[in-house]
Amino acid sequence: MPPNRIIIDTDPGVDDVLAMLLAFSAKPEELEVLMLSVQFGNIDVQNCLRNVVSLFHFIEKERAWRKEQGRPEGFATLGARKPIVAVGAEEPLAEQMLVADFFHGIDGLGGIHHSHPHLTPAETWKSLFSPAPEGLTAAETAELQAIEDQHSFFTPSLKSAHEEILQLLRDNEPDTITIVAIGPLTNLAIAAATDPEAFLRVKEVVVMGGAVDVPGNPPSLSRIHNFEATHPSTPRFHLIKQPNTPLRRQLNLRNQMTPGAEFNFYGDSVAAARVLALTSPNPSTTLPPLLHGKKNLPAYPKKLSKQLTLKLFPLDITTPHKLPRTLLESHTDPLTDSPLATWTTIFLTSTFHKILSIAPDQDPEQVGLELHDPLTIWYALTVNANNNNNNGERQGVEQDEAQWEFVEEDIRVETAGQWTRGCCIADRRGKGMRDGDGYDRDADVETEVVGDAGGWLDRRRGNRVLRCVRTPGVDKFAPVLLERMFGDVV
Repeated sequence: MPPNRIIIDTDPGVDDVLAMLLAFSAKPEELEVLMLSVQFGNIDVQNCLRNVVSLFHFIEKERAWRKEQGRPEGFATLGARKPIVAVGAEEPLAEQMLVADFFHGIDGLGGIHHSHPHLTPAETWKSLFSPAPEGLTAAETAELQAIEDQHSFFTPSLKSAHEEILQLLRDNEPDTITIVAIGPLTNLAIAAATDPEAFLRVKEVVVMGGAVDVPGNPPSLSRIHNFEATHPSTPRFHLIKQPNTPLRRQLNLRNQMTPGAEFNFYGDSVAAARVLALTSPNPSTTLPPLLHGKKNLPAYPKKLSKQLTLKLFPLDITTPHKLPRTLLESHTDPLTDSPLATWTTIFLTSTFHKILSIAPDQDPEQVGLELHDPLTIWYALTVNANNNNNNGERQGVEQDEAQWEFVEEDIRVETAGQWTRGCCIADRRGKGMRDGDGYDRDADVETEVVGDAGGWLDRRRGNRVLRCVRTPGVDKFAPVLLERMFGDVV
């Protein structure tokens, strides 16, 4: 069976790193990671890139340690192919940029680069992502080559991430590459706007994002009613795009998230809306409005060769899948000399402490990290690689052999609301979509229809998002994740 070939678009904070560790722990016949597309999100893009380099650094150290111990080295998929690492968007398409450093730490990994600087790779890696200066001496050239040799598990790119994504899609057969997006969708929106037909060569886009029938981030706060228990530790997403003015500092004193938005969709609501629009038979019907005074991406062509297959993993399905602290400790405590266990335990312990500070009334013995991003990789690992849609036809509602279940819904992302930026909107009126009932099939799809503003009931309009509503098991995932990360590859 051929492997599922994926591009991971990421903004590495804590759960992003766990997602990538799960991906790289795969067998070569299960998964092939072609590229890591890095962008802003949980933290600024340079910290995100440092976390990616640190990840490879500790995988390499872990494999060497396991070899010395006579243990299986694991992370075999990295031995089969070195993924490209490319840097993309530094800020959202239109909005002020926010980061989730209140949760992920000032560096995206619980402050580990400051608290444990000896565990951070030397910053010589930065030269890998810059053009080599002209006129280097033989010694300087050798020094640069030595740095590249030190980071032998990935191929650094000087191209922008969206360019690398498009090039991979052009160079491979259509419907053979999946994009797994676990951060804001800015890189993907730029790629789709640059060359829509090349982008639509993707097999499917798997997205961790949105909140459909549940509250937005952080959902744990919705279960807490004691003001004294939560103040002043209420999470504060920080504005960092704007100049450091009194207004920005005042805004940063407030939690910047809306009650209904998930962070990735809130972080770039315009990008999310544009990517989801490609699932529509007529993307123009759900594209976000042009924003005055902003740099707007061009509209999609009126005729595209196909609709995008997009599978959405919103907070509704990801939140229940948790990594309990006690389960983590049972795996890592015996691995006293493991470089990977040492590294991950430090930033995960910091994260557990943060979770308790946000919700101090919960039982410390029951604290767990919600595995939002890793869940998408579990899907990529377990879905039947031959369950491809190679003829370009859409699959609609489906349930594969691994008991993943998806339902097709018209889900749209709010971009212009004063209080609802990044919220997912779905029609819950129970009317269903009509085909020809009250609609002129030959009329312009953008023509307003009385009683159906926005075209929610017209099959020619609206998005066709496949939302995940069932997984192989809430309690099954965390043991699988830990066994693959720290034990023999299953």
